Amino acid sequence: MNCFSSKIYFLVILLLLSMGLSSCMLGPDFHSPKSPPIKSYTGKPLLSKTVALYSADNSGQAQYFALGQDLPAEWWQLFHSESLNQLIATGIRNSPNLAAAQAALRSAKEALAAQIGNSLYPALSAQMTANRQGFSDAAFGLNNNSTIFNLFNPSFNIAYTLDAFGGLRRGIESQRAQLDYQNYLTEGTYLTLTSNIATTAITIASLKAQIQATQQLIQAQEEILQIVRKQYGLGGVSGADVLTQETQVAQSRAKLPPLEQLLAQNLHVLSVLIGQFPSESQIPPLDLAALNLPTRLPISLPSSLVRQRPDIQAAEALLHSASAQIGVAAANLYPQITLNGSYGWQSNFASELFSPHSSVWNYGAQITQPLFNGGALMAKKRQAIANYEQAEAQYRQTVLQAFQNVADSLRAIENDARTFRAQKQAEISAQATLLLTQKQFQLGGVSYLSLLNAERQYQQTKIGRIQAQASRYTDTIALFQALGGGWWNRGVNEKMKAKSQYKGA
Repeated sequence: MNCFSSKIYFLVILLLLSMGLSSCMLGPDFHSPKSPPIKSYTGKPLLSKTVALYSADNSGQAQYFALGQDLPAEWWQLFHSESLNQLIATGIRNSPNLAAAQAALRSAKEALAAQIGNSLYPALSAQMTANRQGFSDAAFGLNNNSTIFNLFNPSFNIAYTLDAFGGLRRGIESQRAQLDYQNYLTEGTYLTLTSNIATTAITIASLKAQIQATQQLIQAQEEILQIVRKQYGLGGVSGADVLTQETQVAQSRAKLPPLEQLLAQNLHVLSVLIGQFPSESQIPPLDLAALNLPTRLPISLPSSLVRQRPDIQAAEALLHSASAQIGVAAANLYPQITLNGSYGWQSNFASELFSPHSSVWNYGAQITQPLFNGGALMAKKRQAIANYEQAEAQYRQTVLQAFQNVADSLRAIENDARTFRAQKQAEISAQATLLLTQKQFQLGGVSYLSLLNAERQYQQTKIGRIQAQASRYTDTIALFQALGGGWWNRGVNEKMKAKSQYKGA
């Protein structure tokens, strides 16, 4: 073994031994918080099923709570709507928000890889200098003669910081937790996008149904207006009755522009959600009656919710990162040890550059111990502890908020069923009353005021039923979102593979 090889071999062995000695890690070891000891989401027990009521579509069917069942990743498929499936597929493919979150995730992965490379492995670099120099003998007290020569100096430099107290590894741990945080943010963006698309699509379908109902009412009122005008011509009613009916028609017409404005706004929102310009979007037809209400609702156990909600997992990742930063701050209080070495050659002639007598080398160590810094390092450690306590409080608040979301959604679904049942029964009764009153009015059996009241009641009950029907769908979506959206069931093998790639980097 030549001199160069022996020096490099010795230096590499020294570095490997120093890496093996880096075993102490200051600061707390992080453990995931335990799930809350909660057995149910609501104070009062849930009904085994919601109230059912027959209707032309399945919007009046009962919904069953399947406790302990897992939510599918593509939960929107439970609505059995090809238009909704198409919209969500387009949104996932085109959404700038989702693309930005995915790019941020890739950036976080590379940031972790960079920190691992900078912290755990020696830094090896090569350097080559070639100079032409001149100096005078007078600098050494000799004759004032000028000397000109060439100097060639190739070298290899290696350095490694000994992580004796775990500060570097705690920094990597914190960075890895930041990657987890960005990963769960991406899942949260995905869940928010799909939920917003589904909710907006149902809102559009509801507004279309309300507009159609209002138009039908206007048409019926205009027909009555024609009858009233004929009766006025025959002296059967007064001019005030004609004016009253004209006012009723005008008021109903006045309700159309706000509904059409809301419809246009929601269409624009949906266009942006699926990554298209409002003027060029291609939104498939959406019909509230064509949607299928999911009748079996999988409800995760309360003990599983903290592992399934992306926002809770993101808050836990921030808590983990804050915990690791305590170890970083603690390690900064202790000595920092750096090993370094170099090997190269110096020669005035290129032809003799790599000869044995031209070799130069050095290796050594540097240790730095903070002695006085005005209490800055201790203050940073206390700051890291306070940051951890803040992250812990925010985590607990996120968990509380998550359980509230689920409880609200469950109660909303129960109440929606009762509301829909009442609205549907009211609509059926109001429609029957209106038909009967119209016939009686044409025969002169009831007053015009009775007809107006029947019209008004039917309009209110029909639109109320449409709104209650839409609420059953939107609150079902809210429940799926509150339960985490089933992202953990999407591509399990691919997810585990990706996770092993960045955690084993």
